[in-house]
Amino acid sequence: MKPIIAITMGDPAGIGPEIIVKALSLEETYEKCRPLVTGDANIMQWAVDQMGSDLKIHRIASVKEALFELGTIDVYDLACIDMDTFQPGVLQNQCGHAAFISVTTAIQLAMENEVDATVTAPLNKEALHNAGHNFDGHTEIYAHYTHTKKYAMLLADEHLRVIHVSTHVPLRVACDRVKKDRIIEVTELIHDACKQFGIENPRIGIAGLNPHASDGGLFGWEEEKEITPAVEELLQRGFNVDGPVPPDSLFAKARCGKYDGCVAMYHDQGHIPFKVVGFQWDKETGKMEAAKGVNITLGLPIIRVSVDHGTAFDVAGKGIASPDAMLLSIDYATKMAINRKGK
Repeated sequence: MKPIIAITMGDPAGIGPEIIVKALSLEETYEKCRPLVTGDANIMQWAVDQMGSDLKIHRIASVKEALFELGTIDVYDLACIDMDTFQPGVLQNQCGHAAFISVTTAIQLAMENEVDATVTAPLNKEALHNAGHNFDGHTEIYAHYTHTKKYAMLLADEHLRVIHVSTHVPLRVACDRVKKDRIIEVTELIHDACKQFGIENPRIGIAGLNPHASDGGLFGWEEEKEITPAVEELLQRGFNVDGPVPPDSLFAKARCGKYDGCVAMYHDQGHIPFKVVGFQWDKETGKMEAAKGVNITLGLPIIRVSVDHGTAFDVAGKGIASPDAMLLSIDYATKMAINRKGK
């Protein structure tokens, strides 16, 4: 049977509902998996109406009630939005809460083996916090509710796959988190992930922290004391790794195929090159022509794949959001679910 994929609604004031409707309007989606949405059925109906689509919303209270039919969107209805006060593109506490319970519901369904994988639409961190849910983002929510201590964020799009030593922390704190053991841990995670994607002997490039990977100690000490010892130990254990590689050249090399995966030392070091490659904005049309790339949380007992872009409040409700990343996320989640079932 095709895997069941739970797709979270995301912040309803953002583009999440729109890109979900676009993705679930395509036959190719239903050819590979059985999707359902966790969220508010009224919001999903609103998104369908905004798109001028003839898709039908099917409210369900259990996975067993889902139809999984092209032309119908199954919504695990949480009835969490007051449509009388709802406004697209506006920061609202109720939307932060709705996004949160959409995620926790998907996690619960996956933990109970009701669904085979989860895909998350974007949430807004400020709305999340304003609603009283003090998590830094999706990754931390998943780690908390799956009781996972060792996890990491992987960005993936064709040849460029990036994992991070740290993510949602201040830059000063990120530098302190560049430690040998953590570098080894995330390298093991991306190595295993690449093998799940069908790469037999992944070659992993490990970034330096400082400019020019410190240039022999001229610009910092982290390479000598933490990163190089991690690389040496990984090599001794048989991993195909290279580093520390100057961060200003690592990602260009990876995109050209030199590396199957990259280890970034902090959030923006990995995210900026990834989004430069995957995001394409057309200034003449005012539209995001492409927003590719996915975010996979590794180390969890369940599968979580997400679009790697934000809520885009500025274009919410206008029908111009690109579903590319959502489609890619569903594809990755499906492949990982099939791989996991085959073991």
